Amino acid sequence: MKDLSTVFRSGERAEFVLRSLYSKYGYSQFKMSKFEEYDLYVRNKDFLVSENVITFTDTDGRLMALKPDVTLSIIKNSRNEGGVKKVYYDENVYRVSKGTKSFKEIMQVGLECLGDVDDYCIYEVLMLASKSLTTISENSVLDISHLGIVSGIMEKINLSTESTNILLDCIENKNSHGIDLVCEKENVCEEDKKVLTALVSTYGVIEDVLPKLEIFENEYTKDAVNQLKSVCLELIRAGIKNVRIDFSVINDMKYYNGIVFKGFVSGIPTGILSGGQYDKLMRKMKRNESAIGFAVYLDLLERLDENDNKLDVDVLVVYEKGVSLKTIEETVNSFIKQGLSVSAQAVVPEKLRYGKMVTLKKEN
Repeated sequence: MKDLSTVFRSGERAEFVLRSLYSKYGYSQFKMSKFEEYDLYVRNKDFLVSENVITFTDTDGRLMALKPDVTLSIIKNSRNEGGVKKVYYDENVYRVSKGTKSFKEIMQVGLECLGDVDDYCIYEVLMLASKSLTTISENSVLDISHLGIVSGIMEKINLSTESTNILLDCIENKNSHGIDLVCEKENVCEEDKKVLTALVSTYGVIEDVLPKLEIFENEYTKDAVNQLKSVCLELIRAGIKNVRIDFSVINDMKYYNGIVFKGFVSGIPTGILSGGQYDKLMRKMKRNESAIGFAVYLDLLERLDENDNKLDVDVLVVYEKGVSLKTIEETVNSFIKQGLSVSAQAVVPEKLRYGKMVTLKKEN
Protein backbone atom coordinates (compact mmCIF):
# COMPACT_ATOMS: atom_id res chain seq x y z
CA MET A 1 0.00 0.00 0.00
CA LYS A 2 1.11 3.57 -0.57
CA ASP A 3 2.11 5.99 2.19
CA LEU A 4 -0.99 7.91 3.28
CA SER A 5 0.90 11.20 3.30
CA THR A 6 1.28 10.81 -0.47
CA VAL A 7 -2.15 9.43 -1.24
CA PHE A 8 -4.21 11.98 0.70
CA ARG A 9 -2.90 15.19 -0.83
CA SER A 10 -6.01 16.64 -2.46
CA GLY A 11 -8.69 18.32 -0.38
CA GLU A 12 -11.31 15.66 -1.04
CA ARG A 13 -9.06 12.80 0.01
CA ALA A 14 -7.78 14.63 3.08
CA GLU A 15 -11.38 15.34 4.04
CA PHE A 16 -12.15 11.62 4.01
CA VAL A 17 -9.17 10.45 6.05
CA LEU A 18 -9.49 13.22 8.66
CA ARG A 19 -13.15 12.38 9.24
CA SER A 20 -12.11 8.78 9.84
CA LEU A 21 -9.35 9.85 12.23
CA TYR A 22 -11.62 11.98 14.40
CA SER A 23 -14.35 9.33 14.49
CA LYS A 24 -11.87 6.79 15.90
CA TYR A 25 -11.35 9.03 18.93
CA GLY A 26 -15.07 9.33 19.68
CA TYR A 27 -15.86 12.60 17.93
CA SER A 28 -19.35 12.65 16.41
CA GLN A 29 -20.20 14.59 13.27
CA PHE A 30 -21.93 17.94 13.78
CA LYS A 31 -24.17 19.00 10.89
CA MET A 32 -25.44 22.52 10.49
CA SER A 33 -27.18 24.90 8.13
CA LYS A 34 -25.32 26.65 5.34
CA PHE A 35 -26.31 30.03 6.75
CA GLU A 36 -26.85 31.93 9.99
CA GLU A 37 -28.23 35.32 10.93
CA TYR A 38 -25.72 37.98 9.92
CA ASP A 39 -25.82 39.49 13.41
CA LEU A 40 -23.91 36.47 14.78
CA TYR A 41 -20.89 37.42 12.67
CA VAL A 42 -21.20 41.17 13.25
CA ARG A 43 -20.97 40.60 17.02
CA ASN A 44 -17.89 38.39 16.61
CA LYS A 45 -16.23 39.81 13.51
CA ASP A 46 -12.77 39.87 15.12
CA PHE A 47 -12.98 36.10 15.52
CA LEU A 48 -13.43 35.57 11.78
CA VAL A 49 -10.56 34.89 9.39
CA SER A 50 -12.01 37.59 7.12
CA GLU A 51 -14.61 40.29 7.73
CA ASN A 52 -15.98 39.78 4.21
CA VAL A 53 -19.28 37.91 4.46
CA ILE A 54 -21.83 37.05 1.76
CA THR A 55 -25.26 38.22 2.89
CA PHE A 56 -28.85 37.98 1.64
CA THR A 57 -32.31 38.90 2.91
CA ASP A 58 -34.51 35.99 3.95
CA THR A 59 -38.22 35.82 3.06
CA ASP A 60 -39.12 37.09 6.54
CA GLY A 61 -36.87 40.13 6.17
CA ARG A 62 -33.97 38.89 8.31
CA LEU A 63 -30.46 39.58 7.05
CA MET A 64 -28.74 36.22 6.67
CA ALA A 65 -25.17 35.22 5.82
CA LEU A 66 -23.63 32.25 4.09
CA LYS A 67 -21.58 30.61 6.83
CA PRO A 68 -17.98 31.98 6.90
CA ASP A 69 -17.08 30.10 10.09
CA VAL A 70 -18.08 26.86 11.81
CA THR A 71 -17.03 27.33 15.44
CA LEU A 72 -19.51 30.15 16.05
CA SER A 73 -22.34 28.00 14.67
CA ILE A 74 -21.37 25.05 16.87
CA ILE A 75 -21.39 27.19 20.01
CA LYS A 76 -24.69 28.81 19.06
CA ASN A 77 -26.45 25.56 18.17
CA SER A 78 -25.08 23.16 20.80
CA ARG A 79 -26.40 22.69 24.32
CA ASN A 80 -24.68 22.24 27.67
CA GLU A 81 -25.27 18.58 28.43
CA GLY A 82 -22.58 18.09 31.09
CA GLY A 83 -19.21 16.39 30.65
CA VAL A 84 -17.39 17.09 27.39
CA LYS A 85 -19.10 17.31 24.01
CA LYS A 86 -16.68 16.12 21.30
CA VAL A 87 -17.68 16.89 17.74
CA TYR A 88 -16.02 17.11 14.36
CA TYR A 89 -17.31 18.90 11.31
CA ASP A 90 -16.93 18.50 7.59
CA GLU A 91 -18.50 21.67 6.26
CA ASN A 92 -18.17 24.13 3.44
CA VAL A 93 -17.67 27.74 4.45
CA TYR A 94 -17.94 30.79 2.25
CA ARG A 95 -15.13 33.28 2.54
CA VAL A 96 -12.34 34.97 0.65
CA SER A 97 -9.78 32.28 -0.15
CA LYS A 98 -6.18 33.00 0.81
CA GLY A 99 -5.13 31.47 -2.46
CA THR A 100 -7.41 33.25 -4.94
CA LYS A 101 -8.29 36.46 -2.98
CA SER A 102 -11.91 36.03 -4.08
CA PHE A 103 -15.01 34.48 -2.53
CA LYS A 104 -14.94 30.72 -2.64
CA GLU A 105 -16.78 27.72 -1.25
CA ILE A 106 -14.08 26.16 0.93
CA MET A 107 -13.93 22.66 2.38
CA GLN A 108 -13.06 22.88 6.06
CA VAL A 109 -12.58 20.00 8.47
CA GLY A 110 -12.03 20.36 12.19
CA LEU A 111 -13.10 19.41 15.67
CA GLU A 112 -14.26 21.01 18.88
CA CYS A 113 -14.34 19.98 22.57
CA LEU A 114 -16.88 21.90 24.65
CA GLY A 115 -17.67 21.47 28.34
CA ASP A 116 -15.48 20.36 31.23
CA VAL A 117 -12.25 20.55 29.24
CA ASP A 118 -9.27 19.20 31.21
CA ASP A 119 -5.60 18.59 30.43
CA TYR A 120 -6.37 15.28 28.74
CA CYS A 121 -8.80 16.98 26.35
CA ILE A 122 -6.14 19.57 25.54
CA TYR A 123 -3.53 16.86 24.95
CA GLU A 124 -5.93 14.87 22.76
CA VAL A 125 -6.75 17.89 20.59
CA LEU A 126 -3.05 18.69 20.14
CA MET A 127 -2.32 15.06 19.33
CA LEU A 128 -5.09 14.98 16.72
CA ALA A 129 -3.87 18.28 15.26
CA SER A 130 -0.40 16.73 14.93
CA LYS A 131 -1.82 13.59 13.30
CA SER A 132 -3.93 15.72 10.95
CA LEU A 133 -0.80 17.44 9.68
CA THR A 134 1.26 14.26 9.25
CA THR A 135 -1.66 12.70 7.40
CA ILE A 136 -1.41 15.52 4.86
CA SER A 137 2.40 15.66 4.71
CA GLU A 138 5.33 14.05 6.48
CA ASN A 139 7.05 17.45 6.36
CA SER A 140 4.84 19.27 8.86
CA VAL A 141 5.14 21.15 12.12
CA LEU A 142 2.69 22.12 14.85
CA ASP A 143 3.70 25.31 16.69
CA ILE A 144 2.14 25.67 20.13
CA SER A 145 2.08 28.50 22.66
CA HIS A 146 0.31 29.36 25.90
CA LEU A 147 -1.41 32.72 26.14
CA GLY A 148 -1.47 32.40 29.92
CA ILE A 149 2.31 32.73 29.88
CA VAL A 150 2.30 35.70 27.51
CA SER A 151 -0.51 37.56 29.29
CA GLY A 152 0.97 36.76 32.71
CA ILE A 153 4.28 38.33 31.75
CA MET A 154 2.46 41.41 30.48
CA GLU A 155 0.43 41.61 33.68
CA LYS A 156 3.58 41.53 35.83
CA ILE A 157 5.28 44.28 33.83
CA ASN A 158 2.02 46.33 33.94
CA LEU A 159 2.42 48.60 30.92
CA SER A 160 -0.18 50.78 29.23
CA THR A 161 -2.67 49.13 26.88
CA GLU A 162 -1.00 50.79 23.91
CA SER A 163 2.49 49.56 24.83
CA THR A 164 1.15 46.08 25.63
CA ASN A 165 -0.47 45.83 22.20
CA ILE A 166 2.76 46.96 20.53
CA LEU A 167 4.72 44.34 22.47
CA LEU A 168 2.24 41.61 21.50
CA ASP A 169 2.66 42.60 17.86
CA CYS A 170 6.46 42.47 18.26
CA ILE A 171 6.29 39.01 19.84
CA GLU A 172 4.01 37.74 17.06
CA ASN A 173 6.44 39.02 14.43
CA LYS A 174 9.59 37.97 16.35
CA ASN A 175 10.71 41.61 16.38
CA SER A 176 13.38 41.83 19.09
CA HIS A 177 14.37 45.36 18.05
CA GLY A 178 10.79 46.55 18.52
CA ILE A 179 10.73 45.03 22.01
CA ASP A 180 13.94 46.91 22.86
CA LEU A 181 12.40 50.21 21.74
CA VAL A 182 9.26 49.74 23.85
CA CYS A 183 11.28 48.68 26.88
CA GLU A 184 13.51 51.73 26.54
CA LYS A 185 10.51 54.06 26.17
CA GLU A 186 8.68 52.55 29.17
CA ASN A 187 11.81 52.17 31.36
CA VAL A 188 11.31 48.40 31.67
CA CYS A 189 13.91 46.85 33.97
CA GLU A 190 16.61 44.59 32.51
CA GLU A 191 15.15 41.45 34.08
CA ASP A 192 11.71 41.98 32.51
CA LYS A 193 13.29 43.01 29.21
CA LYS A 194 15.23 39.73 29.20
CA VAL A 195 12.00 37.78 29.71
CA LEU A 196 10.24 39.63 26.88
CA THR A 197 13.16 39.03 24.52
CA ALA A 198 13.13 35.34 25.47
CA LEU A 199 9.53 35.07 24.28
CA VAL A 200 10.85 35.81 20.78
CA SER A 201 14.04 33.73 20.92
CA THR A 202 12.65 30.64 22.67
CA TYR A 203 11.62 28.26 19.91
CA GLY A 204 12.21 24.63 19.08
CA VAL A 205 11.31 21.02 19.72
CA ILE A 206 9.61 20.54 23.06
CA GLU A 207 12.43 18.44 24.55
CA ASP A 208 14.82 21.37 24.04
CA VAL A 209 12.49 24.16 25.13
CA LEU A 210 10.90 22.67 28.27
CA PRO A 211 14.05 23.19 30.42
CA LYS A 212 14.06 26.87 29.37
CA LEU A 213 10.52 27.65 30.57
CA GLU A 214 11.67 28.58 34.07
CA ILE A 215 12.57 32.07 32.88
CA PHE A 216 8.86 32.76 32.24
CA GLU A 217 7.61 31.57 35.61
CA ASN A 218 6.18 34.16 38.01
CA GLU A 219 3.14 34.48 40.26
CA TYR A 220 0.94 35.24 37.24
CA THR A 221 2.25 32.50 34.92
CA LYS A 222 2.93 29.56 37.25
CA ASP A 223 -0.24 27.58 36.41
CA ALA A 224 0.17 28.19 32.67
CA VAL A 225 3.82 27.06 32.70
CA ASN A 226 2.91 23.89 34.60
CA GLN A 227 0.05 23.12 32.22
CA LEU A 228 2.23 23.59 29.14
CA LYS A 229 4.90 21.33 30.67
CA SER A 230 2.34 18.64 31.54
CA VAL A 231 0.76 18.54 28.10
CA CYS A 232 4.13 18.64 26.31
CA LEU A 233 5.51 15.77 28.40
CA GLU A 234 2.52 13.67 27.39
CA LEU A 235 3.12 14.51 23.72
CA ILE A 236 6.73 13.31 24.17
CA ARG A 237 5.56 10.07 25.80
CA ALA A 238 3.13 9.54 22.91
CA GLY A 239 5.99 9.77 20.41
CA ILE A 240 4.72 12.95 18.72
CA LYS A 241 7.68 14.33 16.77
CA ASN A 242 6.42 17.35 14.82
CA VAL A 243 5.54 19.72 17.69
CA ARG A 244 7.47 22.90 18.45
CA ILE A 245 7.00 25.49 21.20
CA ASP A 246 6.76 28.97 19.70
CA PHE A 247 5.45 31.93 21.74
CA SER A 248 4.97 34.01 18.58
CA VAL A 249 1.72 32.07 18.05
CA ILE A 250 -0.71 34.65 19.41
CA ASN A 251 -4.37 34.33 18.47
CA ASP A 252 -6.82 37.11 19.26
CA MET A 253 -6.61 37.46 23.06
CA LYS A 254 -10.15 38.85 23.24
CA TYR A 255 -11.40 35.37 22.34
CA TYR A 256 -8.60 32.93 23.09
CA ASN A 257 -6.89 31.88 26.30
CA GLY A 258 -4.60 29.04 27.34
CA ILE A 259 -2.92 26.89 24.71
CA VAL A 260 -3.07 28.04 21.08
CA PHE A 261 -1.44 26.52 18.04
CA LYS A 262 -0.87 26.68 14.28
CA GLY A 263 0.07 23.96 11.82
CA PHE A 264 2.23 24.16 8.72
CA VAL A 265 3.19 21.78 5.93
CA SER A 266 6.05 22.03 3.48
CA GLY A 267 5.07 23.63 0.19
CA ILE A 268 2.47 26.03 1.64
CA PRO A 269 3.77 29.40 2.93
CA THR A 270 0.93 30.01 5.39
CA GLY A 271 -0.67 28.05 8.22
CA ILE A 272 -2.95 25.24 7.11
CA LEU A 273 -4.30 24.48 10.61
CA SER A 274 -5.24 26.85 13.40
CA GLY A 275 -6.78 26.40 16.82
CA GLY A 276 -6.69 26.84 20.56
CA GLN A 277 -8.68 27.31 23.74
CA TYR A 278 -11.45 29.86 23.39
CA ASP A 279 -13.12 30.14 26.79
CA LYS A 280 -13.37 33.92 26.32
CA LEU A 281 -15.46 33.43 23.18
CA MET A 282 -17.71 31.04 25.12
CA ARG A 283 -18.26 33.72 27.80
CA LYS A 284 -19.00 36.31 25.14
CA MET A 285 -21.69 34.00 23.80
CA LYS A 286 -23.15 33.48 27.31
CA ARG A 287 -21.71 29.98 27.81
CA ASN A 288 -19.96 28.98 31.05
CA GLU A 289 -18.10 25.95 29.69
CA SER A 290 -14.54 25.74 28.42
CA ALA A 291 -13.69 24.90 24.80
CA ILE A 292 -10.79 24.00 22.53
CA GLY A 293 -10.67 23.07 18.86
CA PHE A 294 -9.05 23.57 15.51
CA ALA A 295 -9.79 23.84 11.80
CA VAL A 296 -7.90 22.49 8.79
CA TYR A 297 -8.13 24.79 5.76
CA LEU A 298 -8.43 22.33 2.90
CA ASP A 299 -8.50 24.98 0.16
CA LEU A 300 -4.80 25.57 0.81
CA LEU A 301 -4.07 21.97 -0.22
CA GLU A 302 -4.65 23.09 -3.80
CA ARG A 303 -1.19 24.64 -3.62
CA LEU A 304 0.28 21.25 -2.85
CA ASP A 305 -1.46 19.80 -5.87
CA GLU A 306 -0.22 22.67 -8.05
CA ASN A 307 3.38 22.16 -6.90
CA ASP A 308 3.24 18.39 -6.92
CA ASN A 309 4.12 16.48 -10.06
CA LYS A 310 2.30 13.40 -8.83
CA LEU A 311 0.52 11.20 -11.33
CA ASP A 312 -3.21 11.23 -12.01
CA VAL A 313 -3.18 7.45 -12.03
CA ASP A 314 -0.61 4.72 -11.49
CA VAL A 315 -1.63 2.50 -14.40
CA LEU A 316 -3.39 3.30 -17.66
CA VAL A 317 -5.05 0.26 -19.22
CA VAL A 318 -5.76 0.83 -22.93
CA TYR A 319 -7.96 -1.79 -24.58
CA GLU A 320 -8.58 -2.35 -28.28
CA LYS A 321 -12.07 -2.64 -29.67
CA GLY A 322 -13.31 -6.19 -29.25
CA VAL A 323 -11.45 -7.00 -26.01
CA SER A 324 -13.88 -8.75 -23.66
CA LEU A 325 -15.29 -6.94 -20.64
CA LYS A 326 -14.09 -9.83 -18.48
CA THR A 327 -10.49 -9.34 -19.62
CA ILE A 328 -10.61 -5.60 -18.94
CA GLU A 329 -12.17 -6.09 -15.51
CA GLU A 330 -9.69 -8.79 -14.47
CA THR A 331 -6.76 -6.62 -15.56
CA VAL A 332 -8.06 -3.57 -13.68
CA ASN A 333 -8.73 -5.59 -10.52
CA SER A 334 -5.28 -7.17 -10.58
CA PHE A 335 -3.67 -3.74 -10.27
CA ILE A 336 -6.15 -2.50 -7.67
CA LYS A 337 -5.29 -5.50 -5.48
CA GLN A 338 -1.68 -4.29 -5.58
CA GLY A 339 -2.79 -0.96 -4.10
CA LEU A 340 -2.46 0.89 -7.41
CA SER A 341 -4.93 3.28 -9.02
CA VAL A 342 -6.09 2.34 -12.52
CA SER A 343 -7.86 4.03 -15.39
CA ALA A 344 -9.22 1.84 -18.20
CA GLN A 345 -9.66 3.69 -21.50
CA ALA A 346 -10.28 2.85 -25.13
CA VAL A 347 -7.88 5.63 -26.18
CA VAL A 348 -5.03 7.42 -24.42
CA PRO A 349 -6.36 10.64 -22.81
CA GLU A 350 -4.38 13.64 -23.97
CA LYS A 351 -3.50 15.16 -20.57
CA LEU A 352 -3.63 12.13 -18.30
CA ARG A 353 -0.44 11.61 -16.25
CA TYR A 354 0.18 7.92 -15.67
CA GLY A 355 2.98 5.74 -14.35
CA LYS A 356 2.81 2.97 -16.87
CA MET A 357 0.53 1.91 -19.70
CA VAL A 358 -0.77 -1.60 -20.33
CA THR A 359 -2.34 -2.37 -23.71
CA LEU A 360 -4.95 -5.11 -24.10
CA LYS A 361 -5.18 -6.44 -27.64
CA LYS A 362 -8.04 -8.36 -29.14
CA GLU A 363 -7.29 -12.06 -29.44
CA ASN A 364 -7.32 -13.38 -33.00
